[in-house]
Amino acid sequence: MDTILDFDTLWNYNDPAGTEQKFRALLTQAEAGDDRSYHTQLLTQLARTLGLQRRFDEAHQVLDTVEPLLTDDLETARIRYLLERGRAFNSSKHPEQAHFLFLEAWERAKAAKEDSYAVDAAHMLGIVETGAASLAWNMQAIAYAEGSASPRARNWLGSLYNNTGWTYHDMGEYEKALDLFERAVILRQQQGNAETIRIARWCVARCLRSLGRNEKALEIQLTLLKEGEETGTPDAYTHEELGELYLIAGNAEKARPHFATAYAALSQDPWLVENEPERIARLKELGKN
Repeated sequence: MDTILDFDTLWNYNDPAGTEQKFRALLTQAEAGDDRSYHTQLLTQLARTLGLQRRFDEAHQVLDTVEPLLTDDLETARIRYLLERGRAFNSSKHPEQAHFLFLEAWERAKAAKEDSYAVDAAHMLGIVETGAASLAWNMQAIAYAEGSASPRARNWLGSLYNNTGWTYHDMGEYEKALDLFERAVILRQQQGNAETIRIARWCVARCLRSLGRNEKALEIQLTLLKEGEETGTPDAYTHEELGELYLIAGNAEKARPHFATAYAALSQDPWLVENEPERIARLKELGKN
């Protein structure tokens, strides 16, 4: 159990459109072959690429073709179907419909000893829930991942530490959040992915601002800015944070260009525009000359 099919290695979550094309290129061969598990799992991931592009109707249409193919011997495919149907509902603002799908995926994955999908389901339940219920699911996901022998399940821990840290942060439990964010940095450094390391360090700095430890937060964000400039990958969220930190320090003039840079990039993010319009409007106003 808990195996990974070749097409999963093609995933680039930062480029769902490109991943979609890669998956579509595999479909003809998959449809002609006799590996029904491979075919149905591939379709679930094609649906996920569509959901990440906010093409939710198309994602559901693909999943509609999967559902009648799910015979009793295709348990892994069924679990992945439940996860992707749930994600499509949750991302399109129907968390109540997503909840029972994630719950079924959690129960089925545990029974099938598909640890990575069990952790995925628990992590998604932590996202659709709020407050104490969200925290409970996140902690359950962490415990499950930490107790698993599956490398894929344990690979979830960086994301889980991050998500649970933000749950604590939203509850005003900043010290607990910081502990998890710092654990995420250590784990990400062990994994060696520069992008996830950068995000983990950014989260630490953001939490330090909430704790009022602004000098340390500024030090980290300036380091991230320098590294981004050196590698040609400047980050809008780092500019946003620098704007906030300079504003707190009473230096609106120094903050302004950072807010303007953040607005130029983040106002192009459809999710942020839809879900955090006040944040985008604030960036625009603070970035004005």
